[in-house]
Amino acid sequence: MAGSSANTEWTVGRIVAELRRLGTKHNVEGMARYGIRAKKVFGVSKPKLDALAKRIGKNHALGLKLWATGIQDAKILAGMISEPEKVTGAQMELWVRDFDNWDSCDGTCCHLFVFADAAWEKAFGWTKRKDEFQKRGGFALAAYLAYRDRTAADAKYLRFLKVIEREAGDERNFVRKAVNWALRNIGKRNFRLNRAAIGTAKRLREKESRAARWIAADALRELEGEAVQARLHGKRKMSDDAGKR
Repeated sequence: MAGSSANTEWTVGRIVAELRRLGTKHNVEGMARYGIRAKKVFGVSKPKLDALAKRIGKNHALGLKLWATGIQDAKILAGMISEPEKVTGAQMELWVRDFDNWDSCDGTCCHLFVFADAAWEKAFGWTKRKDEFQKRGGFALAAYLAYRDRTAADAKYLRFLKVIEREAGDERNFVRKAVNWALRNIGKRNFRLNRAAIGTAKRLREKESRAARWIAADALRELEGEAVQARLHGKRKMSDDAGKR
């Protein structure tokens, strides 16, 4: 629980010491092979971070301090223990500037930013950034919103498909993968958005950009595939049946 007495024993110093103890050189090397490189990193595995976050509990003030250490493992943990309802747009702007690899970007968006009030605003805004990982943040947020936000109207996703079409020519690896990710997640949300996402992908397929064509081919394989189509048609039938009652 946030603000519980159990949190009082945890300090930044104690947590950093625990992260250092839990990390391994083997994990650091493994992270680097997957493109996760940071100036300060201990190599703590995700299951151990999950367990530590549970021990610490929610504590927004402590999360802010952990992020400020600049340690990769501490930054991921910061997103896990911070409280979404206390996240401001200003905090998001400060943190996005520290995204220096896909893990800090995706982890923070997944555990924290997707639940913040400013999530949609930042998703649209960050897609215009020049920095690779800040720009990825916009598309990662959209990808997470596509299955985390149960109340957003289709109109928001249809608008974001236009952003995807606009930015699909970015050849940078971590941007194009996030653009593809957002496109696929939007297209799996419901039948209407599936049709719209497939239409977007087919237009991208005709572009000269190699990145756009790769995004299109990969997205179409999943969005037109049997598994996705069966699920969406089943979901649509259930909705139609419910409407007849």
